[in-house]
Amino acid sequence: MVQYKKTAFNLGTVNFWWKYFTDMLVDQMLTEHVRNFTVPKHTSIDASAVKAAYEDVRSDSTDTKWAVLKYEGTTIIPASKGTDFQDFKRQFGDNERCYGYIRLQTGDEMSKRTKFILITWVGRNVGVMHRAKVTNDKSLVKEIITGYATEFQIENSSELDETFFVEELSKIGGTKYGTGVVEMS
Repeated sequence: MVQYKKTAFNLGTVNFWWKYFTDMLVDQMLTEHVRNFTVPKHTSIDASAVKAAYEDVRSDSTDTKWAVLKYEGTTIIPASKGTDFQDFKRQFGDNERCYGYIRLQTGDEMSKRTKFILITWVGRNVGVMHRAKVTNDKSLVKEIITGYATEFQIENSSELDETFFVEELSKIGGTKYGTGVVEMS
């Protein structure tokens, strides 16, 4: 007959090994999760290129009337510039976030003034996270583009209306003096 030696079952040892293996398993799972997790990258701006586009629009010696800044990956860059407002309107898509800088002339026959507008475009199909980042990213743009009379945040192409912009600039800029002739009806 085989005799088995009675051994005391040590619950402390079992708890130790249970904790050791579960901690090791959890640690391994967390390490794998962290390895596969990518932290969203911060947006940067091509400052020298954006400044050149900004100065081109502001310059009286060029015909450039607008510039559009877009995202290339996580970097804001000048994407296009031009003279025709209709071309400017075509730069904005429903899936894009971008920034526009426009040169407009306001006033009447007695007082013509050049004014500038900063536009933040967030297309209708832009996701929530990208919409939220626009607020922070705009501060990068505003560090370079500092000279503008007013700004607009727009998400619908019908809001890109040159006449509306000129009227708004006239209201805030004091450029509606007229000829001094009052017509009586």
